Amino acid sequence: MKTNVINTDLTGKVAVVTGAGGVLCSNFSKVLARAGAKVALLDLNEDAASRFAKEIEDEGGVAKAYACNVLDKEMCYKVADEVEKDIGKCDILINGAGGNNPKATTDKEYYELGDIDAETKSFFDLDASGVGFVFNLNFLGTLIPTQAFARQMVGRTGCNILNISSMNAYTPLTKIPAYSGAKAAVSNFTQWLAVHFSKVGIRVNAIAPGFFSTKQNAQLLWKADGSPTARTGKILAATPMNRFGESEELEGGLLFLVNDKAASFITGVVLPIDGGFSAYSGV
Repeated sequence: MKTNVINTDLTGKVAVVTGAGGVLCSNFSKVLARAGAKVALLDLNEDAASRFAKEIEDEGGVAKAYACNVLDKEMCYKVADEVEKDIGKCDILINGAGGNNPKATTDKEYYELGDIDAETKSFFDLDASGVGFVFNLNFLGTLIPTQAFARQMVGRTGCNILNISSMNAYTPLTKIPAYSGAKAAVSNFTQWLAVHFSKVGIRVNAIAPGFFSTKQNAQLLWKADGSPTARTGKILAATPMNRFGESEELEGGLLFLVNDKAASFITGVVLPIDGGFSAYSGV
């Protein structure tokens, strides 16, 4: 089994990761397992979560996959009870489930006269159900699993929650108003939770990844022939390190914030991991 990038020992801890069937959160699950945690991988796609759970087991770790819809409160509570029965009470919750939807995305960055009647999806064509879905998936998809699993944390020591925000929570990106707004809500909620749970032994923080090329955003970043889109050019020009992040580069922030010795007095922070994007003014 690979060692973790910083000295974080999670032996005996139970970690729950939502969205664990995806690229970033499956990697988070592996990193936590390598640090010694028993990991519950939750995803709507149980097959994907099971595949990654097996990879963890093949490395010598302890992992179990669960089908879970983070928008279904009854299901989340049921899965929380199953996790406690199977591998123990949750010590670490990673709220990684989230995403965008084409119905909540405009075709163009700037509105121009005539767009309202043109064959283009403008601000005026955004679908309310699509916008609602994006807000629910990102915000309620963080709130509901927290309700389900924080019950197991209250009053115990060494428990913490890590939410996954985004750099667009700081400055909204063009074309994706609902996703940007939803991630801003996640950052705000992280601070709220940190205060709310401060008296009962639970720390709450978040990481805000910059630009990482994943299946989720592939169509925005790459053309069908594999060449970069104009949006990719803009992203890289605004990222001082001039590249996309690699999923492994989130590991240090993850392991630091869940480390109760290294980060024992840190709660309510949102840590940017963005190659300098948030620091660059453009000039």
